[in-house]
Amino acid sequence: MPHRSRLDPSRPDYDVILAAHEAAVRAGEPTYRDPLSGLSVLTAATHLARGECCSSGCRHCPYLDD
Repeated sequence: MPHRSRLDPSRPDYDVILAAHEAAVRAGEPTYRDPLSGLSVLTAATHLARGECCSSGCRHCPYLDD
């Protein structure tokens, strides 16, 4: 799950974003298109493969502490 500071669960498109992310991860894709902006977003799996945080404020960064 994205850290709430990177993706607010109260956003109306929250579930659509999570579904797009999950579909990309299942398909082995490194990115997905943000449904609202159309921008390419890295998946959490892509970040894990990188092995460390890049400090770019990524939506699905798995290296954030709560």
